[in-house]
Parts: sequence; C-alpha cells; structure tokens
Amino acid sequence: MAGRRRALLAAVAMAGLLLAGPGAAEEWGAIEPGLTTAEQVRARYGAPSKETRGKADGYDIMQWVYEGAQAPGGIQKMTVDYGLLTPQGFKPTVVRVLRLEPKAKVFGRNTVIQAWGVPDGITQQNELDTFFYKTGLLVNFDKEGDEAALLTFTPPQPDAPPPAAPKR
Repeated sequence: MAGRRRALLAAVAMAGLLLAGPGAAEEWGAIEPGLTTAEQVRARYGAPSKETRGKADGYDIMQWVYEGAQAPGGIQKMTVDYGLLTPQGFKPTVVRVLRLEPKAKVFGRNTVIQAWGVPDGITQQNELDTFFYKTGLLVNFDKEGDEAALLTFTPPQPDAPPPAAPKR
C-alpha cells in the first residue's frame, strides 16, 4: 500500500507540472455551483426525474434528481441542490451543490487529474481515497481507488483563516 501511495503522489506531482494553474470555481456540464440557476439547469437538461422541496435553517430549498434516461451521458445519477446563502442574501434558485454518480470507466483517477488538475489535498475515509480541490470539488473513489464513485461540486472553498495572534 505504501508503494502505491508513493506512486500516486509521484503521478500527482508530475501531473501538476504538466497542467495549467487552477481556475475560479469548478463546473461540470455547464453547471457551476454559486452561479448557475434552476432555470439554466432546466433549459439544458429538461425536467428532473424527481423534485424534492424542503427547508434548511428557515430557508426554502429544493433538490432535483436526474437518473435513468434523464441523466446526462456517462452518469448514473445527477443530483442538484438549490438554495445558497450569499453575502447578498439567500438565493433560492442558485445551485448550491452538484453531485454526480458516474457510470463505470467514465472518471478514472487519471481522467480526474487531467480534467481538474492536481488536488489540493488527498485523504482516506473508510479506506477510500478522496481528492479535495479548494475550487469546490470533492472526488470519492471506489474501493480499488481507480474509479471516481462520486463527484461533489460546491462553490469555491476559502482558505482557512490564519491563526489569531495570541492576546497579551
């Protein structure tokens, strides 16, 4: 396992030398969390297979699920969550989170790195690899670590604030 991890880190480092720098926010299929609206998603993908409405922290939110024939090509299930609290106020029809559950052999580890670059962090949860991008993407891999099982797109993640200076 240690050899595999070293090989992965070497591949990630090499990919970093070959790829351009990071962009603003991550997007997929013309859906960019924090900017894209429900109207734009419906215009591109049509009506969802399932729509759920609810409340979170007193705000009206909704979720659209596209699966089966309504899911985009190469995707088993696409879930779009709406309702984003911004400094300008709550935006009920703005995409907050986009989750993709791809079909097998669509988003391999190398494809993810080629498409989105070197991750800002790599971690393991329940012995499964996860790539983290500050630009708003989390990629959870399958048990073998070769294929993306879930891609989660969010608005860009801010850097952690620097530690506060000690009070005197």
